[in-house]
Amino acid sequence: MPKILVTRKIIEDGINLLLSKGYEVEINPHNRPLTREELLERIKDKDAVITQLVDRVDKDFFDVGKNVKIVANYAVGYDNIDLEEATRRGVYITNTPNVLNNATAELAWTLLFSVARRVIVADRFMRTGQYKGWDPLLFLGKEITGKTLGIIGMGRIGFTFAKMSKGFNMRVLYYDIYRNETAEKEIPAEYVDLDTLLKESDFISIHVPLTSQTRHLISERELKLMKNSAIIINTSRGPVVDEKALVKALKEGWIWGAGLDVYEREPDFEPELSQLENVVMLPHIGSATEEARRGMSILCAENIIDFFDGRIPRTLVNKEVLNKR
Repeated sequence: MPKILVTRKIIEDGINLLLSKGYEVEINPHNRPLTREELLERIKDKDAVITQLVDRVDKDFFDVGKNVKIVANYAVGYDNIDLEEATRRGVYITNTPNVLNNATAELAWTLLFSVARRVIVADRFMRTGQYKGWDPLLFLGKEITGKTLGIIGMGRIGFTFAKMSKGFNMRVLYYDIYRNETAEKEIPAEYVDLDTLLKESDFISIHVPLTSQTRHLISERELKLMKNSAIIINTSRGPVVDEKALVKALKEGWIWGAGLDVYEREPDFEPELSQLENVVMLPHIGSATEEARRGMSILCAENIIDFFDGRIPRTLVNKEVLNKR
């Protein structure tokens, strides 16, 4: 029977699916990522691996894991995987789209409201005993209703995020390398170039994958195009935003605030970010709901079962690998 490595503990529903098929499943017993050495040692005799976004899947990985036939990445993004190398070797790569759309979109809205209404600093103000009574100028924030919302990346999560704006009567702009006619009709969203979106939006939310084209998509030039009253939210991948430039923008008032769930060098981040009151920082919890993480667990298992049952995995990323069969 296939031998499966799960590189980090996940919700058990997917594990139980694999066990019900009689597969041999090994789970990282530690409450931390496997070290590189541990990972390479454990994949030597494995047929499939459920990886996390911190696990680097590259040439060395495949050199050691010669029996690995499928890698099920426990994430939508797969920038931790050398897709070209995997395809060349005939290894199937899958991800977990759709099941976390709502969770990530909801967290982006959580960040937007938290920054706009200064929720975190107000909470700290209360907890430290500084509240002495109502003040007409205390923690003035930004209203969201009727404003212009800019969405960078109108894919699954960006579209879900956009749909949630309907109750706030917002003008919705979006930029993507592909037009999304469904979003244009249903939201309705207006397709614009990136510079126009940056100049006209009151709130900007980023929902793009990390690629060579999107790395530092938002840097000093782009931040200077934004309104000084604008708020930017990033729940996609940290390197999409130039973190040093963002710190400068927040300190010097080029923009009003930022909400971050991802960082350029996770788990590290620019130290000055933690000193700024106009940024809300979360520890990469975009998909951290019971429903989403359960769905991700099950989808990883289903992809592996599909493969070993002779079917095409339902969320196969590198479809070119089918030509290797």
